[in-house]
Amino acid sequence: MLILRNVSKTFNPGTPDAKQALDQVSLHIHEGDFVSIIGANGAGKSTLFNAISGSFYVDQGSVLLGGQDVTMVPEHQRAKVIGRLFQDPMRGSAPDMSIEENLALAAGNGGWLSRVTAADKKAFRDRLSLLGMGLENRMKQPVGLLSGGQRQALTLLMATYHVPKVLLLDEHTAALDPGTAEKVLNLTRSIVEENRITCLMITHNMQSALDLGNRTLMMDRGRVIYDVTGEERAKLTIRDLTEKFRQASGHSLNNDRMLLGVAGGGEA
Repeated sequence: MLILRNVSKTFNPGTPDAKQALDQVSLHIHEGDFVSIIGANGAGKSTLFNAISGSFYVDQGSVLLGGQDVTMVPEHQRAKVIGRLFQDPMRGSAPDMSIEENLALAAGNGGWLSRVTAADKKAFRDRLSLLGMGLENRMKQPVGLLSGGQRQALTLLMATYHVPKVLLLDEHTAALDPGTAEKVLNLTRSIVEENRITCLMITHNMQSALDLGNRTLMMDRGRVIYDVTGEERAKLTIRDLTEKFRQASGHSLNNDRMLLGVAGGGEA
């Protein structure tokens, strides 16, 4: 479904600031996989997503999606089949436009009320009602007035309005309070499972990395250093993950946000 072959990317090559962000990354993501990705800051997680989405062209290697080589396909064309959410709830939607207009954009109607039919409006209300946030009764409200959780839920709905070949979630709950983050994660699980979406999710919450989906990857210094699924994954605790990181990378995990999860009940 999604294949990366020996993908490498170096920023500022040939300068003192050169940084190899991806180092010979090879992955085979099967159709319907829900993959959680963890790693310290600078490990290459978001750079991996940028390589998949086409935010830049890779220095080496290839990216295949649905059997098609998209390595040199520009980002705006890949966006037709790749959905993406970011950590910032302000990204992914038009704040000055209404909820209805944003959904019209996602549906492909151009975003203008004159092009939104009564059938469109009913479809929008029906989908919004699934969020359980009452947004179906506020479709004329500008998106910029929504809370972070409401906006992120709406953006998730927009990114999956037409089921993408791949959905990329780049720490999409990190800016939310714990209660709202849990609601958005539950919504994410529901939408991904119901539509059998192939999904990759970056997270700093190590428990979420084990609880959500069917596969967990760990990255360090631009490489995938650990890839686990099945029964082995089901038995892992957060402390197991930190030890796997130490064994695979040769150094201890030093990310405070991730280590807080260990202190907060890693034996669960």
